[in-house]
Amino acid sequence: MVESIAATSLLGHRPVCGGYYCKDVSSRRKPFDVFRLPATEFLARKVVYSSLPRLRADQLAVSSIKAQAMELTKEAYSYREEERIPPNFKYQIDTGVDRKPGLWPPENKADNPSLHNPLLRQERMGCGWLGAIFEWEGVLIEDNPDLEKQAWLALSQEEGKSPPPAFLLGRIQGMKHEQAISEVLCWSRDPTQLRRMASRKEEIYQALHGGIYRFRSGSREFVNILMHYKIPMALVSTRPRKTLETAIGTIGIEGVFNVIVAAEDVHRGKPDPEMFVFAAQQLNFISERCIVFGNSNQTVEAAHDARMKCVAVASKHRVYELAAADLVVRRLDELSVVDLKNLADIELPEFGSGEPELEVEEDDPYPSSSVAVDDGFW
Repeated sequence: MVESIAATSLLGHRPVCGGYYCKDVSSRRKPFDVFRLPATEFLARKVVYSSLPRLRADQLAVSSIKAQAMELTKEAYSYREEERIPPNFKYQIDTGVDRKPGLWPPENKADNPSLHNPLLRQERMGCGWLGAIFEWEGVLIEDNPDLEKQAWLALSQEEGKSPPPAFLLGRIQGMKHEQAISEVLCWSRDPTQLRRMASRKEEIYQALHGGIYRFRSGSREFVNILMHYKIPMALVSTRPRKTLETAIGTIGIEGVFNVIVAAEDVHRGKPDPEMFVFAAQQLNFISERCIVFGNSNQTVEAAHDARMKCVAVASKHRVYELAAADLVVRRLDELSVVDLKNLADIELPEFGSGEPELEVEEDDPYPSSSVAVDDGFW
C-alpha cells in the first residue's frame, strides 16, 4: 500500500536528476538550466528513462541562449515595425485632400511609399508637397490703383449715382464687381443690373488701361525658379477669364499656371477665402500646403482664413503695414525655395490642434475684514 502511494506521488512530480530540477515551462522562453527527461516505464520504486542522447550542460546553455536572443530580436523588430507602419494604415496615391478631418496633421501629399521610383519620390518630397497661388495685379504685373478709382467714378457718372468716397473705394478693393456694387455701393440688387454694370465697369477699366502689361521687377525670375523645381502654380483674380487669358498671352507666360481662377469661378472676392480654397482644390492640395502671394491686407486675411500661409509683396503699401503676413518682401526674387518649404511645413506650432483652452480664473474671495474690539469688552 505504501509502495503504491509512493509510486503515485512519483508520477505526479518531476524527477530530480543531476542537481537540476526538471519542470515543464509553458512560456516560449525557457531557462538554459531546465530540461526534461521523458519517463517511459515505471517499475516499483525505480524510474526507467528512455535511451536519449544526453546533452552537455554547456551545449544546452549555448543553444538556449541563441534561441532566447533570436526571440528577443524578433520581438524588438516587430515592435519597431508596428510603431513605424500601423497595420490599418493605407497610403493613397496623388491625393492632396485631407480625408480625415478629425486627425491632425493631414497626410503628406508628396510622401507616397507606394512609388517604386526613388528619384520620383525624392523629387516629390523636395518641392512637390507645396503649391503657389498668385494674385495678378500688384504681384506679378505692375498695378495702377488710380485707374481702378477712375473707372468706378466714370461708372457712377454714367449710372447717375453719387461718386463713391475714398473709404468705400478702399473697401471694395479685391471684391468682385457684382459684390462691390450690391453690398458696398448699394447701387442695385437686381442680378441683371449687377451683371450689366460689372461688365461696363470692366470695359471702362480696359479702355483706360490700354492693354499694356509688364512684369514687376523680379517676378519673372521667381516664376522661372518655381517652374524649374516643378512647383504647381495657380493664378487667382477677380478679372474676367477672357481678360486674364489675353494678358497672359501678351506677356508670354502661356502654360505656366496649372490653374486659373477668374471672376466666373467664384461667387465672392476678398476678403472671403473662396478664391484661394477653390484654387487649392483645383491643384489637388490641402490648404495647409498652399502659399498665397498677394499685396494687401485683404489677401492676408483671406489666406489665413483658408489656413494658408501668405507672402505679402509691398507694392502699394509700406512694409510695416503688411506685418500680419507670414513674410513681407519688396520683390518676389528675394524669396528662395527653402523659404517656401519652411512656410509649407505643417508641423509648425501654429498648425497645432486648435486653440489652447483658456482657464477660467476664479475670483478671489473677499478679504475678511477685521473689526477692532475694545479690550474692556472681554
